[in-house]
Amino acid sequence: MKAVWNGKLLAMSEKTVRVERDYYFPKSSLHMEYFRPSVSRKPDAWLGLAHFYDIVVDGELNADAAWYFPKPKPQGKVVEGKIAFAKNVQVIKE
Repeated sequence: MKAVWNGKLLAMSEKTVRVERDYYFPKSSLHMEYFRPSVSRKPDAWLGLAHFYDIVVDGELNADAAWYFPKPKPQGKVVEGKIAFAKNVQVIKE
């Protein structure tokens, strides 16, 4: 799987995990130069408290376009250490 936005490869991995509609990529697969921590947080009843990253490519901002759960609930442990992307980021099966 790979994640692409604004023509740049954000992440690529064969070890993604699918939860509902989202694919979660291992954090180690991200090209971190495109990611900037966001102050946004959003609770999820099943997974826990989501933290977000903004994605910045060639000066263009995609706010809160990636999220992760630093301390997922027990039933969400499968996403620990992994990051998912908003719908406007292309997630492509290879």
